[in-house]
Amino acid sequence: CRGFFNPDVFRIVIIDQRGCIYSLPFMFSPLVSGFRSLPRSLFWACDSLGKGYFSKLFRVALPAIRHSLLSALVICFAHTMGEFGVVLMIGGSVSEQTKVASIAIYEATETLDFAQAHAYSALMLLFSFAVLLIMHFLGAKGAKIQA
Repeated sequence: CRGFFNPDVFRIVIIDQRGCIYSLPFMFSPLVSGFRSLPRSLFWACDSLGKGYFSKLFRVALPAIRHSLLSALVICFAHTMGEFGVVLMIGGSVSEQTKVASIAIYEATETLDFAQAHAYSALMLLFSFAVLLIMHFLGAKGAKIQA
């Protein structure tokens, strides 16, 4: 084990994990709305059965808000993939390891390769559209289950 200063630390997975920490505030709203949608009687039933805090959280609350949790994770991931500043600060642009679309657009624009910048921008647009489509279907599915 070469420790934290291992040259392989700056891989895209590590950058995405660190970026998700940065994006945690975007997870807050879907999770709060998910927890607020849970009826109090659900927790009272758990209390009457003698369940502890972690049992209520992991066996009752989180499975009940799985659609809100999934949408929060998708929002967090999408925000991280489009983030520029955090990715540049954490991993920079290590050749063949940490090039994400936002940095590729920046580098293509810097080298005046506008065709490549437009191609990467189109990919980001398609990715954003796919995320919004997924979020729409998750929201519709969650609304059907709660109704």
